[in-house]
Amino acid sequence: MKQQRRHTAVDSPYGPLTLVADDGALCGLYMTEQRHRPPEESFGARDDRLFAEAEEQLEAYFAGGLKEFTLELRLHGTPFQRSVWEQLVRIPYGETRSYGDLADELGNPKASRAVGLANGRNPVGIIVPCHRVVGSDGSLTGYGGGVERKQRLLDFEQGAALF
Repeated sequence: MKQQRRHTAVDSPYGPLTLVADDGALCGLYMTEQRHRPPEESFGARDDRLFAEAEEQLEAYFAGGLKEFTLELRLHGTPFQRSVWEQLVRIPYGETRSYGDLADELGNPKASRAVGLANGRNPVGIIVPCHRVVGSDGSLTGYGGGVERKQRLLDFEQGAALF
């Protein structure tokens, strides 16, 4: 049976966000000008009512009151990608980990490059916090939504910039 996709668009301090759901479970959160953003026609029909809980949690996060999301997710990716994304949600709010740290946590210390590629394919940025992953020296490396947005998200979570 084919999944029923729906989407909506919401405003955020980082520009408009497009939320996409498969059969009611969130499967995408895309920023404008985001690398690996699927084509608009794959998002399904617009349905603003379906995303009330996601919008509420995002609003609370951007207000500084929510540290961990509790939304039902349906993430599409390879088993390795999904294992990386599962590690991302374990990075505490306001903290960072390196790609090497994540590779170690996955039991494969030589997989930091593969971890980076999987991180870049995260379909639900912010909620699955790929912005919390940095280079081994603490430098900001790529981010699907742009390095400037990544810096702003990290600053926000570390209390340096409140909206």
